[in-house]
Amino acid sequence: MKKTFTKKFITSVLILCSLACVLLLTGCSNDQNFVEQNYVSNTDNINSIVINLEDRDISVDISNDDQIHINYFESEKEYYDISTNNSTLSMTIKYDKSWTDYIGSKPSISYRKIRISIPSNMIDNLSITTTNENINLSSLSMLDSISLDANGENIHFTEVSVGNNINLTTKNGNINGSIVGSWDNFAITCEIKKGDTNLPENKTDGKKSLNVNCNNGDVHIDLVS
Repeated sequence: MKKTFTKKFITSVLILCSLACVLLLTGCSNDQNFVEQNYVSNTDNINSIVINLEDRDISVDISNDDQIHINYFESEKEYYDISTNNSTLSMTIKYDKSWTDYIGSKPSISYRKIRISIPSNMIDNLSITTTNENINLSSLSMLDSISLDANGENIHFTEVSVGNNINLTTKNGNINGSIVGSWDNFAITCEIKKGDTNLPENKTDGKKSLNVNCNNGDVHIDLVS
């Protein structure tokens, strides 16, 4: 009786392993129909933008009008919640998947790109968090602060400007970019592990603040006029 139970158990395990291998080889998580979407919002009553995503490559630049534009792809299994509440526009990812959808490869990177355009000097705060993909900013100007967090990839930005604070965090990725201003403008804290940086560990003088935390990566930031 015990031997029969053991044989059945082993057979069941082998079947499950075989099924998992088949699903992995077929890449079932790619079996989705992605459709391009474009979200547009004016800036009335919006002071902050908060983007909190997973496995998404995010780039942000300046819009050609006074509106916020978000370009993205979504499917019936991976889609987004974009909403405004208390003067904050937020974007999060939603899933409607069975367990088999998590076995196999991710959807193509072309479907996992988020493109955002923001009017210059019309938004107070920008906060972006993502995993396993990059964050790229180009010539943005926030009235108050910028906060970027990339777990698993890199942060890159070009000639960004803030009124008060810049906060940058990476794990297993690099931080590279340029900030409008001089060294005298910024108080700096830089905590880095297993990497190199051109920033001082601690600089107390400056009306604005630059806070950097990098674990297993390099940091290079220039101040430009």
